[in-house]
Amino acid sequence: MGAVQKERACNMAQGAANAPALRQLIADTVAPSDQDPLQWRDSHRHTYGALDLGTNNCRLLIARPNDHGFTVIDAFSRIVRLGEGLAQSGALSKEAMDRAVAALAVCADKLRRRNVSLVRSVATEACRRATNGAEFAERVRVETGIALDIIAPEEEARLAVLGCHKLLEPGDGPALIFDIGGGSTELVLIDQEDGVPRIRTWFSAPWGVVSLTESEGRDALEGPDRIKAYKRMRERARHSFARFAAMLPQERDGIRLLGTSGTVTTLASVHLELPAYDRRAVDGLHIPTAAMQEISDMIAGMSYEERIRLPCIGSDRADLVVAGCAILEAIIEIWPAPNLGIADRGIREGILRSLMARDGWPL
Repeated sequence: MGAVQKERACNMAQGAANAPALRQLIADTVAPSDQDPLQWRDSHRHTYGALDLGTNNCRLLIARPNDHGFTVIDAFSRIVRLGEGLAQSGALSKEAMDRAVAALAVCADKLRRRNVSLVRSVATEACRRATNGAEFAERVRVETGIALDIIAPEEEARLAVLGCHKLLEPGDGPALIFDIGGGSTELVLIDQEDGVPRIRTWFSAPWGVVSLTESEGRDALEGPDRIKAYKRMRERARHSFARFAAMLPQERDGIRLLGTSGTVTTLASVHLELPAYDRRAVDGLHIPTAAMQEISDMIAGMSYEERIRLPCIGSDRADLVVAGCAILEAIIEIWPAPNLGIADRGIREGILRSLMARDGWPL
């Protein structure tokens, strides 16, 4: 077991002990910070920003609150592949950092033009893992003015839950919410009371679509034995979930499953046979897990050229989607809910809800 895997295993072992603290994080978010929040909020309608710099993507949302949530007034998303080559070198490459800084400069310009009054910008696994992550964050501050907060895995899990839990299927059973990222996968087991999520335990696995792809190598994934390579990746992901799986409740009646990531939204688009990605058709969709497994196996058997030709995959995702399928199948194996909920929302929405709730707006 490498150093990263050992660190993740330690995080997992602490998960159950940290669950009360994570529940308090949820409670702290709900509690407004002002003595008279309802009066204050109506006279101070801030414009809020949420920026998420991941291992693969840079995403920004700018929104204004309303009584039912918020209205998005601007957004930005770009694949930057910040973590490309990180598994081999342990550091962010100059080329990857340049791509990310260019995208963040666009975000900074949008934040200024939209007169955003309150923003939180977070960086996740790539910056956590890289030996030069802090130096990169300082470069971003100097060149763009954006102050990146390199957050811990438990904070990443909390924000993902806040951002998407409302899309869970109705029910009383426990739910597993997961976020397949570029460099890691976050899994959170929750209960709900009166629609408010309570985190029971969480886990951060060291495999995301970039890190798992690089662990196998693109030549193996595109070669004649690509099915064997896919099975190796799926087993690698399953093994990384093993200790977390042992902590899950054995009673499986009424269990629910919800995923937020480019992997699940992409596979949902393939399931719907969409000619182009449509967030309105995908966000909040519930698909039989058996159908998602069939799609995953189909994609794993395709060549790179065949995947490119699939609408909603294209060249941007064709080389990474197979690893996402492997991780998804490993998750379904440990939590075999009948349906998979699809969320085209997550950390950014969690940040927005957190910021707005502290100013008295409904969560």
